[in-house]
Amino acid sequence: MVEKFAQRLNHLRVEAGLSFKELSKEVNISTASLCRWENGVTDVKGEQIVVLAKFFNVSTDYLLGVADY
Repeated sequence: MVEKFAQRLNHLRVEAGLSFKELSKEVNISTASLCRWENGVTDVKGEQIVVLAKFFNVSTDYLLGVADY
Protein backbone atom coordinates (compact mmCIF):
# COMPACT_ATOMS: atom_id res chain seq x y z
CA MET A 1 0.00 0.00 0.00
CA VAL A 2 2.90 2.36 0.72
CA GLU A 3 4.15 2.04 -2.84
CA LYS A 4 0.76 2.83 -4.39
CA PHE A 5 0.27 5.82 -2.07
CA ALA A 6 3.75 7.09 -2.96
CA GLN A 7 3.05 6.82 -6.69
CA ARG A 8 -0.30 8.56 -6.43
CA LEU A 9 0.99 11.34 -4.21
CA ASN A 10 3.84 11.97 -6.65
CA HIS A 11 1.49 11.99 -9.63
CA LEU A 12 -0.96 14.41 -7.98
CA ARG A 13 1.80 16.74 -6.79
CA VAL A 14 3.55 16.86 -10.16
CA GLU A 15 0.25 17.22 -12.03
CA ALA A 16 -0.58 20.22 -9.81
CA GLY A 17 2.85 21.71 -10.60
CA LEU A 18 3.86 21.85 -6.94
CA SER A 19 7.24 21.33 -5.33
CA PHE A 20 7.52 19.53 -2.00
CA LYS A 21 7.97 22.89 -0.31
CA GLU A 22 4.92 24.44 -1.98
CA LEU A 23 2.71 21.48 -1.12
CA SER A 24 3.94 21.41 2.46
CA LYS A 25 2.92 25.04 2.91
CA GLU A 26 -0.51 24.42 1.37
CA VAL A 27 -1.36 21.45 3.59
CA ASN A 28 0.69 22.35 6.68
CA ILE A 29 2.71 19.13 6.62
CA SER A 30 6.49 19.16 6.81
CA THR A 31 8.44 18.98 3.58
CA ALA A 32 10.49 16.12 5.03
CA SER A 33 7.37 14.06 5.76
CA LEU A 34 5.99 14.61 2.26
CA CYS A 35 9.32 13.62 0.75
CA ARG A 36 9.57 10.45 2.88
CA TRP A 37 5.99 9.45 1.99
CA GLU A 38 6.47 10.08 -1.71
CA ASN A 39 9.69 8.08 -1.71
CA GLY A 40 8.02 5.21 0.18
CA VAL A 41 10.42 5.54 3.12
CA THR A 42 7.72 5.91 5.79
CA ASP A 43 4.02 5.25 6.01
CA VAL A 44 1.50 8.08 6.16
CA LYS A 45 -0.96 8.36 9.07
CA GLY A 46 -4.75 8.73 8.90
CA GLU A 47 -5.26 12.45 9.42
CA GLN A 48 -2.63 13.39 6.86
CA ILE A 49 -4.27 11.12 4.28
CA VAL A 50 -7.54 13.01 4.74
CA VAL A 51 -5.79 16.39 4.45
CA LEU A 52 -4.06 15.38 1.21
CA ALA A 53 -7.23 13.83 -0.26
CA LYS A 54 -9.19 17.01 0.43
CA PHE A 55 -6.44 19.20 -1.04
CA PHE A 56 -6.23 17.17 -4.26
CA ASN A 57 -10.00 16.58 -4.36
CA VAL A 58 -9.67 12.80 -4.48
CA SER A 59 -10.91 10.06 -2.18
CA THR A 60 -8.74 8.57 0.52
CA ASP A 61 -9.36 5.19 -1.14
CA TYR A 62 -7.83 6.54 -4.34
CA LEU A 63 -4.76 7.85 -2.52
CA LEU A 64 -4.27 4.53 -0.75
CA GLY A 65 -4.68 2.53 -3.94
CA VAL A 66 -7.90 0.85 -2.82
CA ALA A 67 -9.90 2.41 -5.68
CA ASP A 68 -8.95 3.74 -9.11
CA TYR A 69 -11.28 6.74 -9.06
